[in-house]
Amino acid sequence: MEPEFWHERWENNLIGFHLDEVNPHLRAHWQSLAVRPGARVLVPLCGKSLDLIWLAEQGYEVIGVEVSPIAVKDFFAENHLRATRIENQRCDIWRGESITLLCGDMFALTEQDLGAIDAVYDRASLIALPPALRRRYVEILDTLVSVTVPHLLITLDYDPAKMDGPPFAVTDAEVRELYGQHYQVDCLESEDVLTQNERFRKRGLDWLQESVFRLTPQKKT
Repeated sequence: MEPEFWHERWENNLIGFHLDEVNPHLRAHWQSLAVRPGARVLVPLCGKSLDLIWLAEQGYEVIGVEVSPIAVKDFFAENHLRATRIENQRCDIWRGESITLLCGDMFALTEQDLGAIDAVYDRASLIALPPALRRRYVEILDTLVSVTVPHLLITLDYDPAKMDGPPFAVTDAEVRELYGQHYQVDCLESEDVLTQNERFRKRGLDWLQESVFRLTPQKKT
């Protein structure tokens, strides 16, 4: 999944992953993380998600990372938000009043680019990556964000023999294997959502499990 893949998807408007509404799982489960008002929330591979707006409306400072400049420009234009663009070596920084988007390759960013982060919301990042990159993604995330902050993670699982990703199938067991060293992994909700996603049924799936995980930092003993 090189950046060029995602540039091509956005250039050709192949963005079926984009939701025209706030993700209902975010609304339902975010408060379970008990993130203080004013905290800085990281949303990796954020696209032009309306989830960014919702988080900002709850009083958070939102930091999104997105590789496509089309997605970043569209986000601010479609939501009628002003932003100041600042170029730096690794990314372009689009800074709005309460939402900042870093336009660049997340794998090339540093902790200094993001600043201190208090929580992570991942709806479309882990499942956007093939198996070979997911361990590296978690390792990079651990260098960018302290392992003492909570995450809300949303995944999809299905029979990978039936469909090629993205989005890729991520099992409950893999989530626990990837994050279990530093986090208590709790599945808050899991249901088959194939009937709500006709495009995946047309691609050959006969089940599509969507799961919501809360990752709580493990207390040191």
